[in-house]
Amino acid sequence: MAEIIFEINNGIAFVTLNRPEKLNAFNRPMALLLQEKLTACKDAAVRCVYLTGTGKGFCAGQDLEEIPDPTGTGMNRILKEQFNPIIIQLQQLQKPVVAAVNGVAAGAGANIALACDIVVAHEQATFIQAFSKIGLIPDSGGTYFLPRLIGYQKAMALMMLGDKVSATEACTMGMIYKIFQAGEFETASKQLANTLAAMPTQALAYIKQALQTSADQTLEKQLALEDELQQKAAATHDFKEGVAAFMQKRAPHFKGH
Repeated sequence: MAEIIFEINNGIAFVTLNRPEKLNAFNRPMALLLQEKLTACKDAAVRCVYLTGTGKGFCAGQDLEEIPDPTGTGMNRILKEQFNPIIIQLQQLQKPVVAAVNGVAAGAGANIALACDIVVAHEQATFIQAFSKIGLIPDSGGTYFLPRLIGYQKAMALMMLGDKVSATEACTMGMIYKIFQAGEFETASKQLANTLAAMPTQALAYIKQALQTSADQTLEKQLALEDELQQKAAATHDFKEGVAAFMQKRAPHFKGH
């Protein structure tokens, strides 16, 4: 059974973590396969990426049974070779990435979700920075993304105490975008991906670039970047199509370039 289920359909790359018996916890083959599939998402045919998990969990982080295994990766290589490349790939993809968190998202699993561009959750999903429970620090970009999403004080407490956060709490504190009820989760989250896949892809990529830069930028430099990216956006086919559709009072047909 493949650790990652991968399918491209109607401009969406559906990427599903598939070790349900382990709540989709990562072993080395699964991590390397996810890197391979995220590389495949660079294809121009892909205009949105939809990341989710099978079974009751989104992802329980690293499979701890792999760490003491003398034939396994070893703690000294897990971040460098497995998780860090995944986080960089998610951030560098020039298209929107939706994390559809269907269940528990713990440890590196939670932080992989937070590295995505838009995070939605099943009403029964939970998020937990579980690292301190076993004497570790949050990794996989958690110390970068979480304080930027919810603030320093709240992030510090969640990381030190390892509190379990419900989907409702995560939404209220700004950790995620939206919650969907059990009966509508799959349909509604996939509809969100469909909406993004039909939008002007280059403009979305420029939005992603601008927001990623803004946290460490002066206002003057950010204004200059906005100007630069706006000129690029204005040179696309989709901008011309958007203006024409507005003037003609019709729905636009964006091509993604």
